[in-house]
Amino acid sequence: MRFAMVTTFYPPFHFGGDAMYAYRLTNALARRGHEVVVVHSEDAYRMLGGAEPTGTFTHETGVAVVPLSTAWPLGAATATYLGGRPAFYGGQLRRVLDADFDVVHFHNVSLAGGPGVLAYGEGVKLYTTSEHWLVCPMHVLFRDNREPCTEPHCLRCTLAFRRPPQLWRYTDLLERAVPNVDLFLSPSRFTLDAHRERGFTAPMRHLPYFLPEADAAAAEPTARERPYFLFVGRLERLKGVQVLVEAFRSYRGADLLVVGDGEFRTELERLARGLDHVRFLGRVHPSELRPLYAGAIATLVPSIGYEVFGIVLLESFAQRTPAIVHDLGALPEVVTEARGGLVYRTPAELVAALEQLAQDKATRDELGRNGYEAWKRLWTEDPHLDAYLGVVEELRA
Repeated sequence: MRFAMVTTFYPPFHFGGDAMYAYRLTNALARRGHEVVVVHSEDAYRMLGGAEPTGTFTHETGVAVVPLSTAWPLGAATATYLGGRPAFYGGQLRRVLDADFDVVHFHNVSLAGGPGVLAYGEGVKLYTTSEHWLVCPMHVLFRDNREPCTEPHCLRCTLAFRRPPQLWRYTDLLERAVPNVDLFLSPSRFTLDAHRERGFTAPMRHLPYFLPEADAAAAEPTARERPYFLFVGRLERLKGVQVLVEAFRSYRGADLLVVGDGEFRTELERLARGLDHVRFLGRVHPSELRPLYAGAIATLVPSIGYEVFGIVLLESFAQRTPAIVHDLGALPEVVTEARGGLVYRTPAELVAALEQLAQDKATRDELGRNGYEAWKRLWTEDPHLDAYLGVVEELRA
């Protein structure tokens, strides 16, 4: 079959998990003999201050990548953000999507056409809710850039994030665009429920993320002088690294390695001043992460906002490394299903979990083994592709 993937971010022009899912799905389909065309917004990455890409992301035979790029990245991406339509990209998108595709799969399209792009193309249309953008202007259900959103105040929240209001959200554009999609796919049951609770009634189905075995070969642990815990992710307030810094102010039994970059890094480094066992490593290519996961006591996911899934959990489980996660969003769902880690609610419970896994190797090994076996059974390429292509065939019929 012929597939089109439409996404704002795509490696190497990306910041996080939504782009990696699109990349992995694209190449998994190509490995099964399908043709895939990917359209993504290089302009959006530039507009949001993305660093010059490093590292390489190879593609299987049968994959073509089409970047949306103009001489005015700020203006072009902003026009889509405000108006909810492809604006500067309309011609480019039509030239690609008017071809004969069996499936058009939308991912995060917020700056790659907005709701307006959902009308483009023919064939089966899918949309993966890698973020909460359909029900939240800021994507993340994190109210006022301060706390999980339980009672929406969208205009005030948008201003708190220092963003201009999205004018299209005050029209019926989204309501008219959504029926163009045959099925919305949710990486977690939590995210599916969050959409339903906020009034999203379109057809949805749970289909979790996956991590291909090719991206998860067992690695030799990184050799370090002291044992360490690992955080991997974009450095934003809602990711909760500040919670870890405070925990490691009193807990000194191991180091904390922080992998990632973002606008909150300067503040985090200020908070960690004087803590010589807290290290910021910056961005690391996915292939270089495996030894870090393999050598960690546990991977820490302290998000104080609602995660949609948490691909870092699969990356950790694939190296037989357990996880310690905050009891919020989809994180406890994944860890509990895998029986691959510990869940905490308070800072005291976090410190207790650190101490338990640092001192109890038997428990650490058991949780790591459970996570690995669950990854192999539930979240590798073959089970995901079988379910995904089953959905496609069902909708085509």
